[in-house]
Amino acid sequence: MIEAMIIFIAYLLGSIPSGLIVGKTFYGIDIREHGSGNLGATNTFRTLGKKAGLVVTIADILKGTVAASLPIMFGSDFHPLLAGVLAVVGHMYPVFAGFKGGKAVATSGGVLLFYEPLIFVILFISFFISLYLTKYVSLSSMISAVVAIIYSIFTKDPYLITIIVLLSAFVFYRHRANIKRIINKTEPKIKWM
Repeated sequence: MIEAMIIFIAYLLGSIPSGLIVGKTFYGIDIREHGSGNLGATNTFRTLGKKAGLVVTIADILKGTVAASLPIMFGSDFHPLLAGVLAVVGHMYPVFAGFKGGKAVATSGGVLLFYEPLIFVILFISFFISLYLTKYVSLSSMISAVVAIIYSIFTKDPYLITIIVLLSAFVFYRHRANIKRIINKTEPKIKWM
């Protein structure tokens, strides 16, 4: 029964559409109707600016962190990484936003922040180094996913390795259109770095 509650709450946490809430509440804008149409932090940055983008990024990270902590809160043996994955699925396919959500990056990061804080720091650094060098948010996200896989191998934690491979697969799958645009040199670059 407790495990079922954790599954349900983790998915609902992930389903909270931070970008939609911030856009509609503070700007009167549905970000799904602007930019890429995505509910994630990148489109929020592009559509609403740095302040809103930062708020959405933090909120999306915290969804993963809180979801991963649910088993401890409930005193359950349910694995924190599984609870985190459910939040990531909720983020990608949110019940509160017509099952059209973000690209799994920030919420995945939040799961790792709870379970393995050092990897979160490494991914944060690798993301911004890549972003500085390439100016592509999408490519930086995918590079960070690869870094996460490499790091996880050194932990020798089979559960962590499996979950990171799964989360990385989500990131690559959700960036399919971005990959095509990068190849065609039509992917927008950031201008603020």
